Amino acid sequence: MTQETNVSSFSMTISDDGIAMLKMDVVGETMNTLRAEFADDFDSIWSEITGNSAIRGVVIYSGKKNSFVAGADVHMLESCSSAAEAQSIAEKGQQIFDAIEQSKIPVVAAVHGVALGGGLELALACHRRVCSDSAKTLMGLPEVQLGLLPGSGGTQRLPALVGVSKALDMMLTGKQIRPKQALKMGLVDQVVPESILMDAATKLVKDRAWQRKKKKAGGVVGALESVSIGRNIIFEQASKQVFKKTQGNYPAPAKIIEAIKIGLNKGRKAGLAVEAQNFGELVMTDESKALRSIFFATTEMKRESGAGDVQPQPVNKAVVLGGGLMGGGIAAVTATKAKVPVRIKDISEQGLSNALKYGYDILNKRVKRRHMTPSARDKQMSLMSTTLQYNGVKDANIVVEAVFEDIALKHQMVKDIEANCSSSTIFASNTSSLPIGEIAQVAERPENVIGLHYFSPVDKMPLAEVIAHEKTSASTIATTVAFAKKQGKTPIVVKDGAGFYVNRILALYMNEAAQVLLEGASISEMDKRLVKFGFPVGPLTLLDEVGIDVGAKIGPILHTNLGDRFETPDAFDKLLDDDRKGKKNGKGFYIQNGKTSSKKIVDESVYGVLGLSPSNQTMKKHQLDRCIMQMLNEAARCYEEGIIASPRDGDVGAIFGIGFPPFLGGPFRYMDTLGLENVVTKLQLFELEYGSRFSPAKLLVDMAEKGDSFYK
Repeated sequence: MTQETNVSSFSMTISDDGIAMLKMDVVGETMNTLRAEFADDFDSIWSEITGNSAIRGVVIYSGKKNSFVAGADVHMLESCSSAAEAQSIAEKGQQIFDAIEQSKIPVVAAVHGVALGGGLELALACHRRVCSDSAKTLMGLPEVQLGLLPGSGGTQRLPALVGVSKALDMMLTGKQIRPKQALKMGLVDQVVPESILMDAATKLVKDRAWQRKKKKAGGVVGALESVSIGRNIIFEQASKQVFKKTQGNYPAPAKIIEAIKIGLNKGRKAGLAVEAQNFGELVMTDESKALRSIFFATTEMKRESGAGDVQPQPVNKAVVLGGGLMGGGIAAVTATKAKVPVRIKDISEQGLSNALKYGYDILNKRVKRRHMTPSARDKQMSLMSTTLQYNGVKDANIVVEAVFEDIALKHQMVKDIEANCSSSTIFASNTSSLPIGEIAQVAERPENVIGLHYFSPVDKMPLAEVIAHEKTSASTIATTVAFAKKQGKTPIVVKDGAGFYVNRILALYMNEAAQVLLEGASISEMDKRLVKFGFPVGPLTLLDEVGIDVGAKIGPILHTNLGDRFETPDAFDKLLDDDRKGKKNGKGFYIQNGKTSSKKIVDESVYGVLGLSPSNQTMKKHQLDRCIMQMLNEAARCYEEGIIASPRDGDVGAIFGIGFPPFLGGPFRYMDTLGLENVVTKLQLFELEYGSRFSPAKLLVDMAEKGDSFYK
């Protein structure tokens, strides 16, 4: 006979042999999250457990299909008005998990699905952990990605369980750990099929030798961690690596290192105190607020169709036109992430072969890392097929065109698809610069034509721009947005126009960087300054990566359609005359030797090509500001013109599309931080000195006069 108890998010059954099965199931949500009311619910159910002498063990599990606990509810941090208030949230979490860890009753966590943040901290507080071998089971402490640290004991329990080095790696990167990896590192005690997870957890909780057996790190790492001098070396190296990666722009990593270090050197109690204090301080930082705003924005966008109440049509088959780098990438994410059969059409066998290799190489990396079996790789590869003609495309729901940026060629593609596919097939162009309305001019069904602009490399860059022209139907928009999401992208819907959104704001930033270079700034120093500002790479490194010829092709289109502020410096024609295309042909601003060393060496001969002398001159503050202000001003213009629907979309697009510094929250949130009046003043001063390309957007001037901001 079993006993049953229900307390809001928890329900419990106690078997005849004294095993309490404690189920977490937050009502009305697809995933469990740790909310403010969790503390009271837990206190109530835990009092019942500790007060029942018949209970011999507890198994904690989730009532959700594919989620143990996805972490704490981040929204509860938004109501905190002080560091002390946020600190108290961490302290309450610590008290709850301390109660579990210090319990004389054995507690086992049965983990299936995601156990992230507070969810993993809960599992860490249990005496043993068993997880399913499902691909959906992932464990991690991703708080650093929100500018925070694990605040419920994670900085103390994880190093004690898996060692300092592995714990630092997990917490400083936010990486997610798969079941086999978790078992190997000692994060879990057992990995079993989902079908026997509860049986395994029950057996484990009945094992009287349930006290945690600490796994010591072996080898050189273990020897280092065993003594304070060795640990200090590890912390010092971690700090150096973090600074190199973050340029000191993110405070959370240093706070994580501090909490772990204090715990190891001064004991658990001191470590928990620093952890809670640091958590409270980080919650109130501008960096964390900005990173949380991105999290909220992308979460909100996941629920949107991009076309109001219109729902997407199913995509059961896709076609990609062009087997080049972009086409291969698009086909790969369609098969491997969206799990949609895709047929690649090219005019040559070589193009088809290259596209298939692109997909195979991505999957084979996962096989080599043991994240995937060879049979699973081959099964996903079977979703990719090829054709030199238009065979097997009739039933495609969507066709993504990724051919050369030539309007005549794209017009031919539209005609071919309309002749060979059904009347409902969507034609999505991956053009980076040509207006979609112009591509749709030859279409018999212009309502099916849309832009779907990916960024290179397609399998890594998270953004996709969905571009609707005047005649694109709402159904086409909704279906394309849903398709991009299935491919693992964060899509933003933008209005048709030359350069769309991302390339428009990027172009002016790059043009200004070129002007600064021609003023005598050093190539390497300029790139370093803008990386220090927060971009992942500097503008000239980016130009080498994207292709100098690509930039040269987009520039005139933007100049023609949007005016003289997009005029590119004449000196850059000399780069193309010298056949400098960047990484693709081994000639650019930097020496392209095929090596992946982070230390890039400037090709000094490029100065001579541009008619300049080699320079060591650092980038001046006003020169850096000019580059940033051009991007901010153009972002405001895009919003003013309706190219983007909201500041939120503009911020997400800039961060995910070109790596605008996430800790600043995006161009619009950054302008709010600076103050729009200050932004306008700076632009007007630059306009006086450097000309009309700095003329502030009317929207900015009007908002500054009213004292408005983009985010209320």
